[in-house]
Amino acid sequence: MGGWPDSLTVEIYDGTGPARADLSEVRFYVVPYAKGPATFEPLGRMPKLEAVQSLSAGVDNLLPHVPPGVTLCNGRGLHDASVAEHVLGLILAAQRELPRWVRDQDEERWQPHFTRSLAGSRVLLLGYGSIAAAVEARLLPFETEIRRVARRARPAESVHGVDELPDLLPHADIVVSTLPLTAATAGLLDARLLATLPDDALVVNVGRGGTIDTAALLAETGSGRLRAALDVMDPEPPPPGHPLWSAPNVLITPHVGGGSATFYPRAERLIAEQLRRFAAGEPLLNQVPRPT
Repeated sequence: MGGWPDSLTVEIYDGTGPARADLSEVRFYVVPYAKGPATFEPLGRMPKLEAVQSLSAGVDNLLPHVPPGVTLCNGRGLHDASVAEHVLGLILAAQRELPRWVRDQDEERWQPHFTRSLAGSRVLLLGYGSIAAAVEARLLPFETEIRRVARRARPAESVHGVDELPDLLPHADIVVSTLPLTAATAGLLDARLLATLPDDALVVNVGRGGTIDTAALLAETGSGRLRAALDVMDPEPPPPGHPLWSAPNVLITPHVGGGSATFYPRAERLIAEQLRRFAAGEPLLNQVPRPT
């Protein structure tokens, strides 16, 4: 790390253990990445705080802890490549049944058979922003057909509105959700919408777990009608014995989509640029709108 202005005094807190006791002079706080809600606690001990930088794209868990009047910035763009790679991996693993082959190898079992394909699949990208655009760029060479969906329709960009889902989902072989968790998206993919998907469709979630009704999804996957590949889920992590652990037709990874090697140098560059802007009195990047 480095590259920040000499006018700033920078101290490193990596989220391991408690932050130091006296935080009264802190004006800019970079929340340690993926260290859990304990890293939110120092916010309440920073009376001079002016700006908070999250390295996550979603800030729904952090938002309630940021004092009014403090500028909050997210990590938009940091995870695009990493999450898109993970989405591609999840889809290929599910379509080509890689978990089954791993289990067969463990058991020294040789049972070849034909699998599904990614080529020719109709993919619906739900929550079309920078991450979904990166997913799209990686899926198009696989001969897929893409449909874009966002909160509101953007006809000039061929983006459909979320209100069109009942008409779009019946024609999707794969749904990739990158939705943030908001009042509007909580439980959006419920039993009614999941029922509109065609048989054997794959639901991939790399956004927030709470955007899908877990009970409804488990009912669909348990019956064998739908399949799922989840990097995020509700609850997260599932407690011991939770049906998600043993659900048929469900592949889960432990919320690791954004945490690949490509993330860290991008995060360091963003932090350095934000600190430069902060010291110069310039507008910060990736500001999250706050209630007035």
